[in-house]
Amino acid sequence: MKILVTGGAGFIGSHTCDRLLSMGHEVVVLDALTPPVHRDGQPAYLSMEADFYVGDVRNRDLVTNLLRRVDAVYHFAAYQDYLPDFSRFSDVNVVSTALLYEIIVAERLDLARVVVASSQSAMGEGLYWCPVDGEQTPGMRPESALAASQWDIPCPACGGPLELRPTPERVSHPQNAYGMSKLGEEMVAINLGRRYDIPTVALRYSIVQGPRQSVYNAYSGACRIFCLSYLLGRAPTLYEDGGAIRDYVNIDDVVDANVLVLSDDRAVGCVFNVGGGQAVTTREFADVVMRQYGSALPGVVTGEYRFGDTRHILSEIAALRALGWEPRRTPADSVAAYAAWLDGMDGLDGVLAEADRRMRALGVVRKAGT
Repeated sequence: MKILVTGGAGFIGSHTCDRLLSMGHEVVVLDALTPPVHRDGQPAYLSMEADFYVGDVRNRDLVTNLLRRVDAVYHFAAYQDYLPDFSRFSDVNVVSTALLYEIIVAERLDLARVVVASSQSAMGEGLYWCPVDGEQTPGMRPESALAASQWDIPCPACGGPLELRPTPERVSHPQNAYGMSKLGEEMVAINLGRRYDIPTVALRYSIVQGPRQSVYNAYSGACRIFCLSYLLGRAPTLYEDGGAIRDYVNIDDVVDANVLVLSDDRAVGCVFNVGGGQAVTTREFADVVMRQYGSALPGVVTGEYRFGDTRHILSEIAALRALGWEPRRTPADSVAAYAAWLDGMDGLDGVLAEADRRMRALGVVRKAGT
């Protein structure tokens, strides 16, 4: 097949392009090469076998011309930083997806598949269990609780303790602008796909880790932040109390899922979680990175937090497992691969400080008790 990959110069997109090319597919890449992710323009890792176009996924004429030439689409292009420019999330993530389907319908294109990249953040705090009141999907934590270092979420019904449960795809409760835009993108893709018989799949990625994850985002995954800290000989900061739970999924496992849903018709019309299958606290993940770098400096709790963060989230991945997919790599595998990719890279000294300054100036990083 000939396949269009929007955002194909990015982290997930470029790895997916490599796999598709290795499988014998032709690949067309559309990427705006937008900073800060692509601060230095076209990345060296982008395969020369891909037919590459620089442009915006909201450019109707450009997207129309590319769609006419292909048999399937992976839509990875997105705005994904963690900053309070709320309208940009919806403009890039939701509008581009709506335009994609608008063109497909207007041109009467017969595509074998459209695969849309969603996010675990579409589920928000996720699913919990209260021994008294049963299943709960709590709302966002109030600023007053965070400022008082009250990190864990009480039951919304009785105020008692909650137990985290793996969150299935039926839960959609986003609490930040990025998550809201990704849920909107899902809804546009799945519903228009069903209405106009366009075979569509949406994949909710957990925290994806591995090489090519940009070092320049103001806000990005723990792997980047912790690896850069230890590479520079510093102990990383652990937000809140270091006990926030996430699940981390390796980039190669993500690509396995991407290519699976391209050909498996059981996936059509569905949203799937793509997670690591393991609950890992921030401190535990920092310890994995510490061991990778042979450091004796554990992560440091400073009483700071990121405003808008969820406390815990763990994706239920039974639905994708039922199609034969399995997360086969560990967080340690992801960290080792990312550390190897960083090794010898120039210009890293000021990256963390620059990102930290930017998030503090915008009120994203705050300190309890102030």
